[in-house]
Amino acid sequence: MFTATVNNPQNTFPRESRLLAPRQFAFVFEKAIPAVSPSITLLARHNDISHPRLGITVAKKKVKLAVQRNRIKRCIRESFRLHAHTLPNVDIIVVGKQGLGKLDNASIHAQLERLWGRLIKRCQ
Repeated sequence: MFTATVNNPQNTFPRESRLLAPRQFAFVFEKAIPAVSPSITLLARHNDISHPRLGITVAKKKVKLAVQRNRIKRCIRESFRLHAHTLPNVDIIVVGKQGLGKLDNASIHAQLERLWGRLIKRCQ
């Protein structure tokens, strides 16, 4: 189990917080609420569960090296864990765009910080 801080169970990323099945992704893509930046797109849709869930797609075509794709996914998961308690009950898909692999972790976190705020406003 991943935790952002040792004694804070609120910042975990359990299996229940993930979009796993293709039908869960398709559900979000049908009527998505977007939040867009130059390198990242967030797509969200309200769910019937009491917490937000996250799915990540970073295509090999957009970010060539597996090392970079994995680093990006770790940054996204960490940011989601830290903001999950402020997010509404939505299913979120994070889509990586061209050039995302060139950004450092701080830039990715900064973009996600702005996008979480936009998503919260649009999903109210």
